[in-house]
Amino acid sequence: QVQLVESGGGLVQAGGSLKLSCAASGRTSSIGNMGWFRQAPGKEREFVASINWSGGRTNYADSVKGRFTISRDNAKNTVYLEMTSLKPEDTAVFYCAAKRGIGGPYNYWGQGTQVTVSE
Repeated sequence: QVQLVESGGGLVQAGGSLKLSCAASGRTSSIGNMGWFRQAPGKEREFVASINWSGGRTNYADSVKGRFTISRDNAKNTVYLEMTSLKPEDTAVFYCAAKRGIGGPYNYWGQGTQVTVSE
């Protein structure tokens, strides 16, 4: 099993920045692609960004392209999401997720960290 723990959320003013971290533990050797998702109040959870094992391939939701950057440090079993130019509509609970390998569904999920962007 793999455990994921997010940190770094908080309250920030519009235009500000935050950097989220997700630390993996357990059978980390089984982890392949990782991603970030978010869920705003009253909305479904949505994809934010993903990164492959080597970090050489990333994908972003259109709504965050150019503002968010996903990265990972496999030596630390940690994935990051650097968020800049934050907007009130970015307010959500952000979740980290990991796959066993490349394809298929995300198999492991963290508990989430709250990001609140004020006007």
